[in-house]
Amino acid sequence: MRIRTDFPYETRHEDLRIPLPDGTELYARAWRPLTDEPVPALLEYEPFRLTDCTAPRDWQRHPWYAGHGYASVRVDVRGHGNSGGLPGDAYDAVELADGVAVVNWLAGQEWCTGKVGMFGIGRGGASALQVAALAPGPLEAVVSVCATDDRYDNDVHYMGGSVLGAGMSARSATLLAFAARPPDPQYAGEEWRELWLRRLEAVEPPVHTWLAHQTRDAYWRHGSVREDYGAVRAAVLAVGGWHDPYRDTVLRLARHLPQDRVRGVIGPWSHQYPDRGLPPGPAIGFLQETLRWWDHHLRGVENDVMAEPLLRSWISDSHPPATVYGELPGRWVADPSWPSPHVTPVTYAFQGAPVLVDSPQRTGLDAGRFLPVGGEADLPPDQRDEDARSACFDFPVPEDGGPVEILGRPSVSLALRTSAPTGQVIARLCDIAPDGSSTLVTRGALNLSARYGRDRAVEAQIGETESLVFELNGIGHSFAPGHRVRLAVSSAYWPWIWPQPDAAGFTLDPAGSNLTLPVRAPAEDAVGWEEPEQSAPLGVAYPATLEEPRPERVVVRDVARGEWTLEAGPAYGGTRVYPDGLEYAEDAVETCVIDESGPLSARTRSEWAIRLHRPELAWDVTVDTRSALSCDADAFLAEDEVVCREGGEIVFHRTWEKRIPRTAG
Repeated sequence: MRIRTDFPYETRHEDLRIPLPDGTELYARAWRPLTDEPVPALLEYEPFRLTDCTAPRDWQRHPWYAGHGYASVRVDVRGHGNSGGLPGDAYDAVELADGVAVVNWLAGQEWCTGKVGMFGIGRGGASALQVAALAPGPLEAVVSVCATDDRYDNDVHYMGGSVLGAGMSARSATLLAFAARPPDPQYAGEEWRELWLRRLEAVEPPVHTWLAHQTRDAYWRHGSVREDYGAVRAAVLAVGGWHDPYRDTVLRLARHLPQDRVRGVIGPWSHQYPDRGLPPGPAIGFLQETLRWWDHHLRGVENDVMAEPLLRSWISDSHPPATVYGELPGRWVADPSWPSPHVTPVTYAFQGAPVLVDSPQRTGLDAGRFLPVGGEADLPPDQRDEDARSACFDFPVPEDGGPVEILGRPSVSLALRTSAPTGQVIARLCDIAPDGSSTLVTRGALNLSARYGRDRAVEAQIGETESLVFELNGIGHSFAPGHRVRLAVSSAYWPWIWPQPDAAGFTLDPAGSNLTLPVRAPAEDAVGWEEPEQSAPLGVAYPATLEEPRPERVVVRDVARGEWTLEAGPAYGGTRVYPDGLEYAEDAVETCVIDESGPLSARTRSEWAIRLHRPELAWDVTVDTRSALSCDADAFLAEDEVVCREGGEIVFHRTWEKRIPRTAG
């Protein structure tokens, strides 16, 4: 990593408030070049608190853009951080309309040329796409990183029509805890307490809404760019990582947006900006690449950014299984269009007699973290234990030939017969080395009730064989000669997939089943990147502690009770002290439990403890939350609690208990 301190422009930053049409003001931080000439504006718009939570990341890139002649602006959405108003549902109509208003406000400033770009990661990247779909006139270009275009089936809510167990419950708990944090009096002023209490009265656990919509209905279609790609008029640079759950968005945008307005990049990364150097690498000069994008689309510079291949992707070589990799072996490849002329579907037919697939409920404990962020226990370990609980079909890669290189989304066609009206099928693609080790390559899942589409729930036909076709998540991978391609099929995948009430499994007939791989032919590829570069860090301190850090992921088996517990720590930021004097501490633990009694034993729990302290202001606030999700055959039971204290005194305490019928997920 190269830290850049000299730039074409000197810069300054200031905090400001952006007025909205209804009188609400959003809190913003703007870095601007010192010049008398108007410049284009860049906007990062999300709820995660610019004065503390995202501040370290913001200082890596916003000053860098300002130093290259852009007004780079970070804005907290309504009801979050030090912005006014009350929090609403993610991506609701108010939040997106506010985003359009901010774009128009920036374009109207005397220091702006009238041209605006938006960028962001995760929630911010999705917001950029969704605001672009509303087509505000000044918005000319977008850089969207690790973002979803499909809120139902490619986010933290559902996968293949099934409830994402740990993903949905943990995300809801996180958002509840984050929404309960107070404004900071150093920036919000004396009205911080009144604003905080009004917000707390408006907060609701998101899981209530998410579980109320168990198929792809109008709620999920709102804000899902996949519903109308033609609405996006801005140029889009879509960026993802093969170890991020949202990477298929890049492939869909590359396929559906006009080629003169889209480019895609997929690297080996987790849910991180590609310049940060967090595992797995290698990192790239991402800021330099985006500068070329902004220069062309916002300044009209005739550079070669649109002469780049439509899609630049990383293809990993075969590698041993591990939960973390500093850098993966592999190479960059380039494709002129998507689908690519270099990629051909190759089908592998299954062999053997019909097999009963009735996986133990604990199958899936070695799935790894749903949303990897660069931690030491993020990625799936050796899959041999998982394979033993699945039906496996192997296809050898000849030793005397070349590797089998794939790029895109594999698919499976499975002939299944079930004895229950509900169920799930999970398919994992693994790379089996000569020593027998099994490295997870990619995976996919299908709720049997969603086999005719995610927008409806149709019970399985008991005793009848049906052919089910579904895709796995996209991947770039090279299977080495002498290795085996393995397709492992299971009927359970906890805690990723919340189990259905029936646990009867299914019978798989190999005679009517196959695996189709997107095989990429050898091609000459010339893809190069500059060295990663950032502006000087903010200077956040991370105090040492005598306490032993909690392991990132622990699996405990209670032999007598037949119970399996997975305990994980999100490890978003920990304890830190900011240069402005704020002491911020957070701790969280997420627990997923299932036992051998069956699928109705599934349950999750998340606990958060957050403290914000300004000694110079005698300000000391804590937020403690508890969230739990369990089920019976007919409903989910969501339980949540929020306790907020100021100076040790409770100022807010609320509990929720919600019983939500199981209709599909």
